[in-house]
Amino acid sequence: MQLVRLGAAGEERPFVRAGDGTLYDLSGLTADVDGAFLAADGLARVAAALEAGELPAAGPETASLRVGPPLASPGKVLCIGMNYRRHAEETGAAVPSEPVLFMKAPDVIVGPDDDVLIPRRSTSTDWEVELGVVIGKQARYLDSVEEALQYVAGYVVSNDVSEREFQLHRGGQWDKGKNCETFNPLGPAFVTADEVPDPQDLGLRTWVNGKKVQDSSTKDMVFTVAEIIHYLSQFMVLRPGDLINTGTPEGVALGQPEPKPYLREGDVVELEIDGLGRQRQTLRQA
Repeated sequence: MQLVRLGAAGEERPFVRAGDGTLYDLSGLTADVDGAFLAADGLARVAAALEAGELPAAGPETASLRVGPPLASPGKVLCIGMNYRRHAEETGAAVPSEPVLFMKAPDVIVGPDDDVLIPRRSTSTDWEVELGVVIGKQARYLDSVEEALQYVAGYVVSNDVSEREFQLHRGGQWDKGKNCETFNPLGPAFVTADEVPDPQDLGLRTWVNGKKVQDSSTKDMVFTVAEIIHYLSQFMVLRPGDLINTGTPEGVALGQPEPKPYLREGDVVELEIDGLGRQRQTLRQA
């Protein structure tokens, strides 16, 4: 299944897209696609209602609605840095011996096609296509890597937009370069885990103004999705609706020769991951 949220920002309604492409309204089953929905076995309830033919088909007006982020109000947005071997190489960083963790505030999440705002005084706004992982049930001190994927509800396309000067040269920690408004476009769809048989075999691509700049595979991850979930569960409780951004491959502006092609007003960024859909953002000045 693919879950989507359509409507103006703050007014999105939940829908499910069936295998034949038909869109069905979930408003009678749940108010939203969030942690509470996932914790209450929401995905199974949607699947059962879909199978039983109990969901009303969406009306033609939905074709013109804005596509919002497919997950509402994640409790935590956990991000893994330097998790692709060739990305570490291009930036001159050592391949980490254990996952590098930072966090984003949930309020930086926007829809997949919403404008991205370049922060005031920014010189180094960058793109990062990433596989996003949505947690479906509580994970706490998991015993093994092998069980970790059982805790995944689904996957999304995530753009971990970053301001590199703020991140690397303004105080010695990453938060200021990662938490500017609009810095995490998400979606278009929340694709359930059963539709992604192997999260370590997905192609990821990014284009800037029509030029392909990232073209890699999750095979290049230093730490797999399962390893990341197991690792994080040793330090914190992962709860339904939490989002994990699993790192970006090579091809970001930071890794390019000088002058680095950082994003400017009017630039268009497009991102996609196999089976998860495609995003498109225009850069605007804040």
